[in-house]
Amino acid sequence: MPPQRAPRSRRKPSSHSPGAAFSLRKRGARGLFLTFEGIDGCGKTTQLNLLSDYLARLGLPYLVTREPGGTELGEQVRKILLRRSSAGMDPRNELLLYFASRAQNVAQVIRPALAEGLTVLCDRFTDASLAFQGYGRGLDLRFIRRLHRFACQEVNPDLTFVLDIRPETSVKRARKRNLSARHDEGRFEQEALAFHQRVRQGYRALARQEPRRVKLIPAEDDIETIHQKIVALARPLLARLSRKARP
Repeated sequence: MPPQRAPRSRRKPSSHSPGAAFSLRKRGARGLFLTFEGIDGCGKTTQLNLLSDYLARLGLPYLVTREPGGTELGEQVRKILLRRSSAGMDPRNELLLYFASRAQNVAQVIRPALAEGLTVLCDRFTDASLAFQGYGRGLDLRFIRRLHRFACQEVNPDLTFVLDIRPETSVKRARKRNLSARHDEGRFEQEALAFHQRVRQGYRALARQEPRRVKLIPAEDDIETIHQKIVALARPLLARLSRKARP
């Protein structure tokens, strides 16, 4: 089953105040920020959508968003970044465009939703920039982390699921998916296999550096097995969130 694209944003409930003051770590907000990562074609979007269905069955308020994208401005940046006609983009330009989209998504969507106590599910976040532009393109990891601190206003994922898969398998999946896609988002699938191998190794390095937050999940298992592993990892955090939400 090919991975499905997450919508630009999906939330329950639907109201929030974009100007709400918020710091995830300092203010102790009740929201939970879960991110899904991996090389293209790993199945992360399918798993994000399955977890959102799980939250809906539990009756927990949540929001789904993606990167690049998540806002009207971010979706325009997404088109520039992912279309094949943008091949040859300078890696520094690529990195800054990703953070332009991310900063808008954090300010307009993610930060306010967390301040409301929602669980936010995000298809990629700063780990993607570390893996793709850092390990994949060779840009300075310390500079990427500085950009994160500037653009993301202290918003960091509470738990990150990295779907780990062989690049040979994932690229084949992604190219097959792109044949029937409504939009041209195939630029990264044109990269050499060595690039995707570096990105995969980057994600594995991030999992070693932050084992409590970044969970490496074998992505060549069947879809339901992967989903159950993700639920098992998320359940303790969701339980704590539910307890905090009680009056």
